[in-house]
Amino acid sequence: MSKDLSNNSLAIFPSSWSEKRAGRIPGNIPIWVGILSELTEFGIFFVAYFFAKFHYPEIFAAGPQSLNTTLGVANTIILLSSSYFMAKAMANIRVDNLPKCERYLWLAFTCGCLYLAVKTWEFHWNDLQGFSTNTSEFFTVYYYMTFNHFLHVGWASCAILWVIFRLRKGAYSAKNNSGLEALAVYWHMIDLMWILIFPLLYVLR
Repeated sequence: MSKDLSNNSLAIFPSSWSEKRAGRIPGNIPIWVGILSELTEFGIFFVAYFFAKFHYPEIFAAGPQSLNTTLGVANTIILLSSSYFMAKAMANIRVDNLPKCERYLWLAFTCGCLYLAVKTWEFHWNDLQGFSTNTSEFFTVYYYMTFNHFLHVGWASCAILWVIFRLRKGAYSAKNNSGLEALAVYWHMIDLMWILIFPLLYVLR
């Protein structure tokens, strides 16, 4: 009887679900080493932000009003959409639906490119307004945080192209997708950093 129940459970729940129940950490050790180092880097930026905000409260209260909030909101929506597409890509590779997985990866890549285009325009818009790293302490922190994040989105977008190439070569399947999963985890980390950066720079007074 218990053996039948066990077999039924395996039939009802996919292997990925069973792995989650066992507490398996997604991705692999190298990607988590990279993520922890990136989180440390961004953590230093956040400490610098609050330190500067404490010493220059008036400048940091006025700073967000100088930014183009519409572009910031647009990029927030773009990155949230990209995380959804990346999650859908992982869901499809786990059921061996390679065409749909690739389609969602292309959508995530498109979102990455859109983010880079919008952020580049925002930097240009700031320049037209006369804002630079030397404008004030707020803009010094703003450019260090946003340009660093810009670079992360850039090389993660290139990584998506590499994963698509590998997918077409048959490198990933429902049983073997740790490389794609590692990219997905890294991409979600980048999106999370933006979710923290956006209110600090564009909203918080």
